[in-house]
Amino acid sequence: LFPSFPFPGMAPSIPRQVMAVNDDLPIRTDKPIHSGKVRAVYWLTAADSQRLIKSRNYNVAPDAELAIMVISDRISAYECIWCGKGGLRGVPGKGAALNAISNHWFQLFKEKGLADSHILEVPHPLVWVVQRAVPVMIEAIIRQYITGSMWRDYTKGSRTFCGIAIPDGLTKDSKLPELLVTPSTKGILKGVEGVPEVDDVNVSRADIEKNCAAFGFASQADIPVYEQLLKEGFRVISDALSAQGQLFVDTKFEFGYVTDADGKRKLIYMDEVGTPDSSRIWDGAAYETGKVVENSKEGFRKMLQAHFPDPDILLNKDRMEERYALARENELPVQLMDAVSKTYVDLAEKITGKALPVSTDPRGEIVAVLRDEFDLIV
Repeated sequence: LFPSFPFPGMAPSIPRQVMAVNDDLPIRTDKPIHSGKVRAVYWLTAADSQRLIKSRNYNVAPDAELAIMVISDRISAYECIWCGKGGLRGVPGKGAALNAISNHWFQLFKEKGLADSHILEVPHPLVWVVQRAVPVMIEAIIRQYITGSMWRDYTKGSRTFCGIAIPDGLTKDSKLPELLVTPSTKGILKGVEGVPEVDDVNVSRADIEKNCAAFGFASQADIPVYEQLLKEGFRVISDALSAQGQLFVDTKFEFGYVTDADGKRKLIYMDEVGTPDSSRIWDGAAYETGKVVENSKEGFRKMLQAHFPDPDILLNKDRMEERYALARENELPVQLMDAVSKTYVDLAEKITGKALPVSTDPRGEIVAVLRDEFDLIV
């Protein structure tokens, strides 16, 4: 149904292949459309949810709330959305690559006997049918190498990170003695003892244990379960990437609770996993020679820093208005967007072992499949 992806260039068809706007589709809903930086979520009516649960035999509670989640090709970095010259309002192939990679890892988790995910069906490369999960309010970050914010903290003399003692003598980008779970808050948590009321603040395991309910855990017993799922999921992806000559450096998982058709409440993986947006992935051969070659969005961030004469605007949160203006008033070179596209597409095809499908008319294709197979178009 969908052709494989060509390497992007300057062809006139490129802007149409980019799914830039994804929150204006005529999908039947009686709730506000949630539009994030990359994905839009259309919560279905109770009648449509119940109809699909029954007709498509989803293993969820009969009254579960379902949604259509549509991914775009937009690219965000430093809390801004970036566009390219010539009407390029996203990165060709990026959305399909992210979905394909997540689909692959979620399926592998299932085959390995790990937890389920929130995804119920994939009717189009840019679309997921999902069930609502009650989120655990933790960005579950796990690290195998010391880099990024952890390294910056280390260079300032800190030897404790998220309540974990870190040994002396580590070098930048070196492998850590063991996998480290370094969680941060998901959103702003209010009234939680010892946790500042700001988004994305590092927390320790002790913080989570003391405030189990505030973080969204059903019980203390689920904390080690989440840690086990986090570590096992990381190892599954790390082993698979290692076999392909890639290093899984660090990543972010998210978890939530759902109820299945038998009434059992369970902890599941949600959002996306093991993608270039949520992870750092390095080229293994280059690392052996002492070089770090990014195969993730971190490479795009570094491109932005090199492209603009004052990279402090991108790094300094006290200069947010300047940063917003930078993204709003500057279109990036097509060659830069092409390089990012190639990183995402190549990685997706390497991970899945399949050619990445490309949509020549993503909006039209999504409307058609949701109308003809799901009866969700108004």
